[in-house]
Amino acid sequence: MKEFLPEARFEIRYATTHNFTGRVVEGYLSDNVSLTIEAAKALKKASDDLKSQGYGILIYDAYRPKRAVDFFIAWSKEPENNLTKEEFYPEFKKEELFNKGYLAKRSGHSRGSTVDLTLYYLDSGELVDMGSPYDFLGTISNHGTDKITEEQTRNRNILKDAMKKAGFKELRTEWWHYELLNEPYPDTYFDFVVE
Repeated sequence: MKEFLPEARFEIRYATTHNFTGRVVEGYLSDNVSLTIEAAKALKKASDDLKSQGYGILIYDAYRPKRAVDFFIAWSKEPENNLTKEEFYPEFKKEELFNKGYLAKRSGHSRGSTVDLTLYYLDSGELVDMGSPYDFLGTISNHGTDKITEEQTRNRNILKDAMKKAGFKELRTEWWHYELLNEPYPDTYFDFVVE
């Protein structure tokens, strides 16, 4: 993906400890990014559209191995870690994150056609204000929330409109999460590591 989208920026959080688990997530041996060819082409289309409006994309996650999802499930059964809870999920208990729609026991990311991303301004490099940070697992991250400003809502809609035009659909609970509508592997959950 880094070669296919040279203008994109990447911050693969699950290859670091700066994520809701506080650990490098199982299956992430590097910060490389993979998507199906179909999803990559659609993302390029969205990126080109956004570029014409003065925005670049910053990708946080794309393909996610099934073992990473299993890691999240195991993490949810461990005692609370107040350090990550405060930053990433202060509204809920770990085990509630699945029922509330923020985590999934079978993730679309493992099918290779789902991407987590945000926008940055091409002229300054600054991130666009989306009203909540990436992977903030709470109601302020929901599409349609009334907890953000009109400008933040507009910013989310700029991303959503470009992604939908390119063939993606949004996840109601996470403004950063988009899944290709006509994904090529709708019933396959891959488990190769990210390296």
